[in-house]
Amino acid sequence: MDKKEVEKRIIENYQKEENMMILVFAQWCINHDLDPAVLYTKAYPNQGSNPALLQALELTVSKEEAGEISNETLLGVLSLFGNDDLAFVVSEEMERLKKMS
Repeated sequence: MDKKEVEKRIIENYQKEENMMILVFAQWCINHDLDPAVLYTKAYPNQGSNPALLQALELTVSKEEAGEISNETLLGVLSLFGNDDLAFVVSEEMERLKKMS
């Protein structure tokens, strides 16, 4: 395998993992009756629509069908990809949800 192929595979793997992180975020939002696009826009107001998020939304299931995604898991996955702004917004929502219950 030459250097270009290795680089291409690394990029593809990162993108797959990033898509999985976005799916985890989107499903967590659905599980908590939150709109993932609204939270994303709150975290990244200048980015506009995120095609990967829209694609992930197509893969989400109802909260009744979904498995539990812990807050710690979501924050860990967001942190892994350096999504600090989104993690901050999600943390605020977690606090708000905690106060409501």
